Amino acid sequence: MKIIDLSVPLNEATPTYPGDPPTKLEPVASVKKDGYAFTYLSVNSHTGTHIDAPAHMLPNGATLDSYPIEQFIGRGVYIDVTDQTFSLNTVKESDIQSGDIVLFHTSMDQAYHTSAYYDSYPAIAPDIAQYLVERKVKMVGVDMCSVDHEPFGVHKTLLANDILIIENLHNLGLLASSSFTIYALPMPIAADAAPARVIAVLQEIA
Repeated sequence: MKIIDLSVPLNEATPTYPGDPPTKLEPVASVKKDGYAFTYLSVNSHTGTHIDAPAHMLPNGATLDSYPIEQFIGRGVYIDVTDQTFSLNTVKESDIQSGDIVLFHTSMDQAYHTSAYYDSYPAIAPDIAQYLVERKVKMVGVDMCSVDHEPFGVHKTLLANDILIIENLHNLGLLASSSFTIYALPMPIAADAAPARVIAVLQEIA
């Protein structure tokens, strides 16, 4: 069994969306002084690899803790958009089935620690979002800071249909030409989003 980690590290160097508060890891106790260690963690709910819930964009939208664990596990579908052009025809050719977790590989994660990551990322087109709704997928993931730009119509289309959104993924290129299952597990927080550990488990070829 081969497992690929699709998450970014979460620490004080983890980039945040422009204007968002930074991540803080503050030591409260140390082994040397207190005989044990623990750290106070202050983190934006959208920092690093994270999952958006409907509450992120919709009035009275559901929070992450309201979803069963099955929502975060599913057959993965890899779609190559490294030319940074989202094509509905390409999506339709990807054999997307109900309950799938669809991942768009844009290669934007290569610019993760630069301003370009937030200034010049491509966006999923509204017709693609609507098609994913029709296919009844569980989740949509991208290796970008967002699936779209203001006024965030794609966010709202997906979340209004209980399609959760995974952002700031990494290593998606390692999934090309593979069959895999995605485990995208956020903390069960009563909030609009939460950091998540996202992994792909590749199927072994007999």
